Amino acid sequence: MQTPVFNTNLKSLPLMHRGKVRDLYTIDSDKLLIVQTDRISAFDTVLPTPIPGKGHILTEMTKYWFNKLGYLTPHHYLNHDPKDAVSDVDFNNVEGRSLVVKKISPLPVEAVVRGYMAGSGWSEYQKSQSICLEKLPAGINLGEKLSKPIFTPSTKASLGSHDENIAFAKMREIVGSERATEIKQKSILLYTKAWEHCIEKGIIVADTKFEFGLDNQDQLVLIDEILTPDSSRFWSSGRVVLGCSPPSFDKQFVRDWLDRQGWDKTSSAPKLPQIIVEQTKEKYLEALNIVCNDS
Repeated sequence: MQTPVFNTNLKSLPLMHRGKVRDLYTIDSDKLLIVQTDRISAFDTVLPTPIPGKGHILTEMTKYWFNKLGYLTPHHYLNHDPKDAVSDVDFNNVEGRSLVVKKISPLPVEAVVRGYMAGSGWSEYQKSQSICLEKLPAGINLGEKLSKPIFTPSTKASLGSHDENIAFAKMREIVGSERATEIKQKSILLYTKAWEHCIEKGIIVADTKFEFGLDNQDQLVLIDEILTPDSSRFWSSGRVVLGCSPPSFDKQFVRDWLDRQGWDKTSSAPKLPQIIVEQTKEKYLEALNIVCNDS
């Protein structure tokens, strides 16, 4: 198993921001280098145990999806060789896990699209028969396909804080009504196209999260990573049993393990045992090999 990368410390570029799983470096006034580390987060907490190779997997999937869906919306990914942006020594440390992107001003919301009943949406639905104040019909089971995808935004929390689901009306207050509508429409379109692509391969995209920002012309731009096991739920279409949480190719596997440990989600997170690390990597690799294989 390859040596995991928990933090990067490049010498040839200044560090701009260290997020939950990505390190951002400034290339110049217009471009950034995003480095996907092997850190993994769950319940808005960075876990102490990295997943070796995870950064490479997320980088490959993100590039794949930007190239696949780029015709639908402007995005920040630039097909530039990261080797040209850093020293040879630094490149050896980030090869295969870095992207050159346009510098974009991020918006303080996350665009979540749900096509199936799962996760925090299921918990909220059981209490109120709604998700983010969007009323849903009675009798929907865990794992069930919704009649149409729903848009359920959340706040974009700072490191150490927790994202919070918000109503669409609240999102309009934060980013403006026209911008909120544009984000909602583009997010549902991106989700729908990704779902259509994956279902042909026997994979269900149950839900996913997008992030957007504004460029210097005030144009909406898709940013961050997209449609990876970190930001999406991927299920095998042949293994969904209504009323149960379906087996997944994503970090729900890690969340489930944490729940079984009785972790309170506020104290320091427990270390992942080696078997969970290895199985998580296998699930991420399986998602990459199935979803991004166009042969």
